[in-house]
Amino acid sequence: MKSSEGFVRMRTLQGVVLFIFLLIAGRLAYIQLVDSKYNELAKANVLRHVVQYPPRGEVFDRNGEYLVQSRECYDLMVIYSEIDKHGFDTVRMCDVLGLSRGKLEKELANARMRPRAPRVVTSYISKEDKLRFDECNFRGFYAVYRTVRRYPRKVGGNLLGFVGEVNADFLKRHPDYKSGDYVGMSGVESAYEPLLKGKKGVKIQEIDTHGAIKGSYMNGVYDSLPEPGKYIVSTIDARLQLLGEELMRGKVGAAVAIEPSTGEILMMVSSPTYDPDELVGRERGNNYMKMLGNKRQPLYNRAVRAKYPPGSTFKLATMLTLLDDADMSPQTAYDTHNGDPVTVGPAKNIRDSHRGDHVIDFRRAVASSSNVYFAKAIWERYGITGKKQEYSDFLHEKLHLGKTVGLERLGERAPSITADWKVPDPGVMLVKMSYGYRVRLAPIQMITFYNAIANGGKMISPVLIRELRRGDRVEERFESRTLASSICSRAALREVQRCLELVCTQGTASLYFKDSTRLRVAAKTGTAQITDARSREGRYYLGSMIAYFPADNPRYTVLTTIETRAQAGKAYYGGPLAGPVVK
Repeated sequence: MKSSEGFVRMRTLQGVVLFIFLLIAGRLAYIQLVDSKYNELAKANVLRHVVQYPPRGEVFDRNGEYLVQSRECYDLMVIYSEIDKHGFDTVRMCDVLGLSRGKLEKELANARMRPRAPRVVTSYISKEDKLRFDECNFRGFYAVYRTVRRYPRKVGGNLLGFVGEVNADFLKRHPDYKSGDYVGMSGVESAYEPLLKGKKGVKIQEIDTHGAIKGSYMNGVYDSLPEPGKYIVSTIDARLQLLGEELMRGKVGAAVAIEPSTGEILMMVSSPTYDPDELVGRERGNNYMKMLGNKRQPLYNRAVRAKYPPGSTFKLATMLTLLDDADMSPQTAYDTHNGDPVTVGPAKNIRDSHRGDHVIDFRRAVASSSNVYFAKAIWERYGITGKKQEYSDFLHEKLHLGKTVGLERLGERAPSITADWKVPDPGVMLVKMSYGYRVRLAPIQMITFYNAIANGGKMISPVLIRELRRGDRVEERFESRTLASSICSRAALREVQRCLELVCTQGTASLYFKDSTRLRVAAKTGTAQITDARSREGRYYLGSMIAYFPADNPRYTVLTTIETRAQAGKAYYGGPLAGPVVK
């Protein structure tokens, strides 16, 4: 009897145990398979895939000097529960990281709210600080590697993107900076962003339900390794770039220098540029956004993207058209009426900015930059004869002035030079085009045109990037392209070269170069009134000078273009505005 009762009790106990087991197993299955809340917690307790940002590519000048340098930076993370276990020396921490005691203690107090979750205490500590930090063996603190693009010097302006030492306070507010993933905003860095950026990697880490990583924060294995960005070797000469930026400081405009035989851009300055060093603390990001929204002084590379009426620098195109297409003799003379306003064809009030000239020939007209002379010459050969289309065809097809020069990646746009004469007042347009109005070109397009004269008539595309490298291995080289083997005849080339030298010895640029005995310079000045939205607020002028030197064996072609607002009683000409910078 007793044996039977014991058997029943044992079976009952087994049944209860089995029921409890099934109940627990069912609950676990429900949590794992049905309840999403616990299901997510279970998944979160195992693995996490963390994006690893690669070292960003760097930009060098032609001599191997840094223009943009990527530096290793680290986030300092804290897991507060570990701090409680091991403790730390507050004074030593502040000394190693350069933090005030109050800031460190404030960040640690915030970390107590999630004691096991990693929290950033400070960002962008240097590699050297990180090594000193490691030597101190602060338990509970972990430095997480990331690469942030910073600048070792002020070189590049809008050519590269930004300049100056960009600190953490600015980067946190940078509109394109997210979780270590820096994006170039403008210039070379924006144009070559995919190459500079490299490829992200993925690291697998084991974490707990609180989001804390088990073991060291740096543990884990790579699912895919990050691929560093490529290096860019530019054609820029850092010394010339620094000089150009200094000379253009406080001005609005652009300056470019090109090596005539290769087309390599030695200097490209756009002013004003964005320099975060000139702003303070938290206002850096806000001021940057304000500059982006400022329509009067937009943040862009004026040397490439701006299109201006070139004024008298465009007379080089008129000179070549008259000499080559119209076969006009340099001895041809016209009365320029002592600077008084005259009517040329349908265009009224055409005048020269200087007085003293009456009947002058071609060379004197170039040296003194006579609007009247070239307006009469073009009207007589292309206006009266009804050959307007032949005129514009020569500009486009022979002189290659209607096309971009190869910097579309940096935002270059096609010039505005009419090829269709079904426009209001075509006769007026023809006359005004002869001295640089009713056309719009970018500074880089104008200097490419003049560089063809310096290069013996051969027009080549400007080059800004010389090589792409990965480490020490050259992956791609870039050279100039021939846009036109010859834009003019040998006779016309010799004539315009002589005339451009006369500009510097007897004409509008003589103030700057007539005393140069060791160096002969060839140049042309130009002035144009800017007609855009600003015209409602006053008269704005563009003063330009384009020069190449030495005139007999050119090594440099230089352009300077400066915008300015007119003041009462003051005259504005290309020489006084741009000449000092060119010299």
